Amino acid sequence: MSEEYGPNFVTLTDEEGNDIELEYIDALEHNGTTYMAFFPVVEEGEEENEDEYGLIILKSETVDGEEMLANVVDEDEINEVYDLFMEQMMVSGSMYFWSLSTPMA
Repeated sequence: MSEEYGPNFVTLTDEEGNDIELEYIDALEHNGTTYMAFFPVVEEGEEENEDEYGLIILKSETVDGEEMLANVVDEDEINEVYDLFMEQMMVSGSMYFWSLSTPMA
């Protein structure tokens, strides 16, 4: 991801209608599925809790003709995709130290 223009932020709405602000990190294709990596935005004055602010990986799914981002619930799948993101970042030279976060509700 190019940092030339600064970080990219997105706001996602979960199934309960809560808005979650995330910083887009990177995306990749694997086995015909697009995966995107994000970090939660830490508001000024909030403490950063490693369990809540680790890397979030979501996958793109089409539901009723509309593209949506969904949690990766399969543990083997998330670990495989996490490893691919790590490899991709090491190759690109912009290494982040990530820990997997609990998926969004």
